[in-house]
Amino acid sequence: MPRGKTDPKDSARIVLANCGAIDPESLDAAVAAGAYEGLRKVIAERIPPQAVVDEVTRSGLRGRGGAGFPTGKKWSLTAPGAVKYLVCNADEGEPGTFKDRLILEGDPHELVEGMILAGYAIGAREGFVYIRGEYTRSIERMTRAIDQARAAGFLGERILGSDFAFDVVVKRGAGAYVCGDETALIESIEGKRGFPRLKPPYPGQVGLWGHPTVVNNVETLANVPAIVRRGAAWFRSFGTPASPGTKVFLILGDVERPGAIEAEMGTPLRTIVEEYGGGVRGGRRFKGALIGGAAGAFVSEKQIDVAMDFDTPKAQAGAVLGSGSVLVLDEDASVPKLLDEVLEFFEHESCGQCTPCRAGTAQLVRILRRALTSERRGEDLDRLVALAQAMRDTSLCPLGQSPILPIESALRHFRDEFLTCAVPVGRL
Repeated sequence: MPRGKTDPKDSARIVLANCGAIDPESLDAAVAAGAYEGLRKVIAERIPPQAVVDEVTRSGLRGRGGAGFPTGKKWSLTAPGAVKYLVCNADEGEPGTFKDRLILEGDPHELVEGMILAGYAIGAREGFVYIRGEYTRSIERMTRAIDQARAAGFLGERILGSDFAFDVVVKRGAGAYVCGDETALIESIEGKRGFPRLKPPYPGQVGLWGHPTVVNNVETLANVPAIVRRGAAWFRSFGTPASPGTKVFLILGDVERPGAIEAEMGTPLRTIVEEYGGGVRGGRRFKGALIGGAAGAFVSEKQIDVAMDFDTPKAQAGAVLGSGSVLVLDEDASVPKLLDEVLEFFEHESCGQCTPCRAGTAQLVRILRRALTSERRGEDLDRLVALAQAMRDTSLCPLGQSPILPIESALRHFRDEFLTCAVPVGRL
């Protein structure tokens, strides 16, 4: 269970604290609400960059893009170099996920400050925020916030009169889901097709234009100012020991109150569904949920009390927190139909660079649709799992590696539904 506040009405808000409470297009409003206090502290007290890395490491902040890798460790693993880059991944393409857009549009200066502090910590002089092309308002507000910060002396040369220089450039994505992968995103910034790179080397060693590069998610960087301002111990007072802080969750599907919330890490799924989401719509029975978007996993009603953090869902339910989206399913929801839509999405979004993903995603759709109408469904469902496992082991990037999660979890919890439903081929 999370420590600290447990009543949803009093839940902690860190990254969404100012969203909806201030004018996001006003620098004065942001400053009045605490923006750039962390940066002022670092400059005024001449805090060394390594001390900022150490504080973030002590805070236990883990990447909010889905992987959950320790942020301070990622910064520490960046190779030395005269030129380094920081990249903010705002290419939010996961279905049912819009947490980063809330920050970009509701409190852009929080992200700008987070990028400045991260740039200071790793020794970068330039940062790029890569925003998906469909997020027109996010691009506009982020661009305006950067211009305002530069005019006020928070960006550019000699920030706040110091020797520190850092600037931010907005890059507009072209709508490719695969650019959520950090190496494909880097390729896109360089003006190339958004194809994932072979790893290693990792971006921390060879990244943007061949230089060491740190890639962090929007929500991750938005936590940094509060950590620098209020300290690692304060941040650790929320969440769990292994997953400190809060998380933005997206509640979708068959609930009374769909939307976005910020809750402590470790908040039970039941609390998210029943107290934040108002329960299953119409008082119907909770059948299960798809957690973490298309690249996530299904859970059944037996897992409704699982703690939503980076480690517990995997250990107890074979699921992942992922992007934090929770698609709630009522008793009449069709898991085979939803899985078909997920696999069709992967087929559509495959970049085609590697054969396991290019051919495999198409075959997954065909096998599933055949399984739902054949007389030997069990054998076809087993083939579906075997192919997804082979894709996990041989695909170049997370897109081809991801289908195994929704497939295995759907069949683990709802296999009988796949064996009994009657759905025409291609008409799910």
